[in-house]
Amino acid sequence: MFIVAVTGGIATGKSTISKVFERQGIPVIDADKIAREIVEPGQPCWRQIREVFGDEVLLPSKEINRAVLGKMIFEDKELRGKLNKITHPTIHRKIFWQVCKLLVTGHAWIVLDLPLLFETGVLMDFIHKIVCVTCDSDKQLERLIARNELSESEARHRVDSQMPLDKKCEKSHFVIDNNGSVEEAESSAMSIYNLMRDSKQHWLNRISFLGLFLIVGFTIYMLLKVFNRSPESWQM
Repeated sequence: MFIVAVTGGIATGKSTISKVFERQGIPVIDADKIAREIVEPGQPCWRQIREVFGDEVLLPSKEINRAVLGKMIFEDKELRGKLNKITHPTIHRKIFWQVCKLLVTGHAWIVLDLPLLFETGVLMDFIHKIVCVTCDSDKQLERLIARNELSESEARHRVDSQMPLDKKCEKSHFVIDNNGSVEEAESSAMSIYNLMRDSKQHWLNRISFLGLFLIVGFTIYMLLKVFNRSPESWQM
């Protein structure tokens, strides 16, 4: 199995691209979905957020008030760092376990929808190919303001908190320009899907894994054989 990461900037259309792969039967691990799950009331991350940021970031239902918390962290780099320190280790751990579960199911490849792939750098060594979804800065701001009901200043704070899109594009294997229609973006995603479907990388990974397994197994066998020898056999 190999991993394809879908990344990009906020409001560039990453979810649209991930859904194309999902419709083709490719498992998609959504980091944003995991991030929402781990801050549900009563979860360890929820308790840490409440302790650090106070009850002012909670709704009457005790759920995280994402609008209030978002405004705080995107205007204050130090607070953003505190939140990341709370949530990122748990997010990465849950991603790791989901990948392990999918590994044993026999899938040739899976997709990680990971907005902060480059910013955190934690999972880079496990990624086979990277797809970056991009669009013009004006369109990005327009989409973000409409989607999250933000002021232009608030939207800019959120965009500026991430690595510039041009740098993400330079580091990626594929770039999808999402300035046009949904159909055009989906067509680009299908082209990538066809390339990944025809890739033999999953067989190479399986052969490598099998080889490693055999080496480890043989080493353990030889160690057991040596240490299980009777004391008489050690004498010359």
